[in-house]
Order: sequence, then C-alpha cells, then structure tokens
Amino acid sequence: MDYRQLGRTDIKVSSLSLGTMTFGEQNTEAEGHAQLDYAFENGINLVDTAELYSIPPKPETQGRTEEIIGTWMQGKGNRDKVVLATKVVGRSQLSWFREDGSTTALTRAQIFEAVENSLRRLQTDYIDLYQIHWPERNVPLFGSVPVIWNDPKPYENEASIEETLGVMQELVQQGKIRHVGLSNESPWGTMTFAKLAEFKGLPRVASIQNAYSLINRVFEGGLSEVALREDVGLLAYSALAQGFLTGKYRNGARPAGSRKVLFERMQRYETPHAEAAINAYLDLALELGVDPSVLSLAFAESRSFMTSVILGATTLEQLKTDMGATSLKITPEIEGRINDIHLQYTNPCP
Repeated sequence: MDYRQLGRTDIKVSSLSLGTMTFGEQNTEAEGHAQLDYAFENGINLVDTAELYSIPPKPETQGRTEEIIGTWMQGKGNRDKVVLATKVVGRSQLSWFREDGSTTALTRAQIFEAVENSLRRLQTDYIDLYQIHWPERNVPLFGSVPVIWNDPKPYENEASIEETLGVMQELVQQGKIRHVGLSNESPWGTMTFAKLAEFKGLPRVASIQNAYSLINRVFEGGLSEVALREDVGLLAYSALAQGFLTGKYRNGARPAGSRKVLFERMQRYETPHAEAAINAYLDLALELGVDPSVLSLAFAESRSFMTSVILGATTLEQLKTDMGATSLKITPEIEGRINDIHLQYTNPCP
C-alpha cells in the first residue's frame, strides 16, 4: 500500500480507502465491521462516510453508516489509527437532516448541528477531514451534463464560500474538525476555496472528492491542474462506475442483490456510448489477463493527482478483489491501450 500526503496537512493516507455508503442498507453492522477489519488489516487507514448515508438516502437509514463506524471504532479502541472523513450535505430540498425540519443549506447553524450529530454517531470528539458533500451553489451535480447547463444564477440567501470557510474555521478552532475537504466541486469553486484561505487566513481545503473512472475522466480537464498546483488531491469515488466496470452488468445482466436491481439509480452510467466504452475496457482487461476491477482501480490509483481511490464493496470478496489493485502496475503500454479507448469513447458518463 502506498501512503500519500493529504493536501498540505501532516496526515498521510492510504492510496486505497474504504467507502461505507452501503453500511446500514445493503450491509449489516456485522458485515460493515468485517469490511473495516479487513481493510485495516491490509493497510487502509482512511474511512469515508457522510451524514447522508446509507444510500439511497432516506429518513429511516440516515446516519446509520456513521453509527456502524462508531461502534467499530469503539469496540476496537483504535480511533487514533483511523483517518476519519465525513461530510455535511449541501443545499437540497431534503428535510429530514435537521431537527427543525428545514431543507438543507450550508448555514452556520446547520453546519454546527451536522457536526455535532456526526460526532455523536461516530462516538468521537473530532473528525479528521470534514467535507462539503456538494456545493451550496447552483452547479451541475451527479452526472448532469455541463454543456447543457447555462444558468449560474445564485440561489436566494445562498451562503458564500467565504462564509462557509469561516464556519469551518470556528470548528477547527474548537477542535471538532482537523481539516476541510470538498466534494462534487468545480474548478472555479476549488480555486475560490484555495485563494480565500490564502488571502483571508481561513482553513485550507486538503482534498476534493469527485467521481473519476475509466469512463469519466472529466477531472483531468481542469481540476487536475488545480489539484496538483494547489495540493488539493483527489479522493476518487465511483472508480468502478457503480459496478459497471466490474463486468457484472455486461450484456444486460441483473445480478440478484445488486444495486441496479435493488434501487434503479444507475442512470449516470447508462448514457449513450457507455455500454460500448465499458465493453472495450472489459475486453482489454480480459486480454491482459487481469480482473477488470483491478485494472480500473489501478489506473485511477496511478494518476499523479490522486490522493486515494475510495473502494465501495457490498461483499468481503469484492473488497478483497478490489484491494488487488495495489499489485498491478500501469505500464506505458497499458496506459496507451487505455488512452486509445478513451479517445474513441471520451467520458461517456460525466
């Protein structure tokens, strides 16, 4: 396992990390604990969660993932060994997160309430990396195609980035969070966070958690330069495109118990040209004699702007396969073959 600096902090994190959004929905507490055990026994030290989780989001399971991580850390007595990352939800019409039933926004009161609730569920008194799950701003999100988005008009009563960083500064000063991260953020937003920190003496963002995979390399277009020059490394989610790059859904297959069968939330990876691109990468993995999951994850891990690739597995066997990515070297020859496919099918699933 490789260990990489988390932004400009003094924390080093494993190049593969454990995502947990299935805990409390597709995975029981015991299964979640088993995944955490295996991950940490094999070198992972970064756990990523969110107040939003379990996924799909719903009132009856909200916060359950954090609770499962909390009982694991409490039982193991290993809080000091865990780099713990969680998130506060951005602006939305969801109304079950806040005690007064408000729809969510990045106000001071809501961020403080969210932090306190996460700390309670996680059974800890500090969070290593507190991430903004998505922006307060009106921006394309979760697979929206930016080319058809042309209305950056601010929301009414929109909290500014400077206001949000000011709240984060209070939390850092109180010792409740150590560092700040972004998620689902744009190049403009990331640079604005970075420059406000520099010019106003506010907390510096340490990372950005965006989607990145063989079929979604849009991060390379603008954010990769920001990540490298500003030391805001990527924590990549959906590196397996919610399972499509494993081959499990090939030729219309619908495995029992899979996310597609259970939730029908896979539209981001069912766009025009997606199937052809996915099949090309699956064929390449077959030709190379490697598991397609390993090829996809190893490619993501090898990127210069990558801090950590988040693994999201619903079974221990899947997690074991995924962690095999550390054994595959992406040679210039393999990278050339991947880029040939990428040029033919460029980012079909942004």
